[in-house]
Formats: sequence, structure tokens, C-alpha cells
Amino acid sequence: MRLAMHNWMRPEPLETTLARLRTHGYDAIEISGEPERYEPEATARLLDRYGIRCWGSVTIMTPGRDLVAVSPEVRAATLEYMLACARMVRDLGGSVLAVVPATVGKTQPETDPETEWGWAVGGLRQLAERCAAWNVRVALEPINRFETYFLNRADQALRLAADVGPGVGVALDSFHLNIEDADPVAAIRSAGDRLFDLHIADTNRSTPGRGHFPWRETVAALRQIGYQGCLTAEFVLPVDRSPLGPRFGSAPAATAAEAPASDVQFIRDHGSDVLTDEEYGAAVGATARFLKDLLRG
Repeated sequence: MRLAMHNWMRPEPLETTLARLRTHGYDAIEISGEPERYEPEATARLLDRYGIRCWGSVTIMTPGRDLVAVSPEVRAATLEYMLACARMVRDLGGSVLAVVPATVGKTQPETDPETEWGWAVGGLRQLAERCAAWNVRVALEPINRFETYFLNRADQALRLAADVGPGVGVALDSFHLNIEDADPVAAIRSAGDRLFDLHIADTNRSTPGRGHFPWRETVAALRQIGYQGCLTAEFVLPVDRSPLGPRFGSAPAATAAEAPASDVQFIRDHGSDVLTDEEYGAAVGATARFLKDLLRG
């Protein structure tokens, strides 16, 4: 198992991110699902320069991206968006596309469950068929009920993967597993060879080791099922606005003004903010040290 990291949690130039990942000994990046920002040739050169490979990407399901929307135009546009993400992974030599099917923050359905399930299966089959030709694996990610009503638990994601067809798996996330699955380690075991990706944050969504997630049991389960993919860091640090803070700073970094407003809003909707380089870098390093020690043990 190798170490990777998402980059959606801090809007900054990709080269800044890659330099930080190299400094802290990461192997790969799971690049944000915004393919229009990453021209393939220039991005590949940057990856090579810093010795960081593309592990894959994750769909960023902001409003207007939704495979279970009532609007057929929205569903069609969402499929095209997901295909663009998969094409980016292919072009960068990556392996996996983690897919959240519905808009993050949409917590109420628009129609009946059977209809929505059918829309999801239909769209994902088209995505999976194209991805198979590109050697990109589709991994369905369940997230917690406070971010979506659609696909919360590991067993639901496995059922959807099975209904979509062979070659489709799941991307599990320790933070979401802790909320929705009665036994997160058992959920990981149940995925078996359909576990294509694992996202890493502790029970409070901070860096691993700062909550109560059963990390040693998790690594044992991963080894038991023969998982060979990356451990992809996806912590979302809180901003303490109480008299006990600021541990991570109470005000956004200056770079927030320079970042796309949608990126900043997505981070804030996840309970964080654009942190200073020092604060964010410390968390990146702490995560790498914790995971490396865990894998050595």
C-alpha cells in the first residue's frame, strides 16, 4: 500500500501541492475532479518533475452535478462531466475514478427510490463501459447522510456496483464509515476485491490519529483482503472559532480571495476554510508520518 492525497481541500497551484507531497514522502495524488483545470501534457510534466504519480480522481459533486436528478439534462451533463474526469485519469496514467453519484449537500430525494436507482445504474453503466476501455476502474463512494440521502453505507455501494456490472467497485472512506456503518472494519472486509480505493480521515475528519478510528484493525483487514491500492488522505480540518482556538486559525488564509469562489464554498460547506500554508502543511506531514508508522507496524 502506498500513500496518496486529495487536493480539493486546499485551492492552490498544483505545483505547490506536488512539492508539499514530495517533501512529506507521498507517492501519488488523487487529483480533484475538475478536468478543465489540468491540461494533460502540462500536468503530466509536473507529476514527473516531482516524482508523484496520478493515482486517480474523485468527482466533485457541486450543484448541477447529479446522476439522480429529475432533470434528464442534468443527468446527461453529469455523465459527460464524469466521463471528462475519467478521461483525465486515463491521460495522466491513473487507475481509479471515485464516484459520488449525487450532489453533495442534497439531502432530500426528488422522486421514488426505484426510479433514482434506475437512473444511477443506467448512467454508471455508460461510464463504466467507457472506463473499461480506458483501463480506469470506477469506484462508487458512499458518504454520510448529512451530505447525501443517496448511497450512505458500504453495503449499498456494493449493491449498486453489482447492479452496474462487473469491474465496478467501491471507494470507502473511514470518516463516512464511522458514521454510517455499524462495524467499519467489517465493512472493509466485506468489500473484498471490490475495494478499489480507501480515503483516510479520522472519526472527527481530522488527520488520522486524532480521533478514535480503529486504524490497526483496518490495516489488518486491508492485508487480509489483499488490498494493493493507495491510502488517500482526505482530512478536513476544523476552524475553531471558540475561546479555545485558534488551533488552526480563525480566519481564512489570504489565498482564499484568489481561489475560485466555488472551491472555497465547497471547503466551507465541509466545515473548514482555506488554511495557511503552515497549518495545512503540518497536517499533511502528520498524516504521512502516522500512516507510514502504521504500515510499518
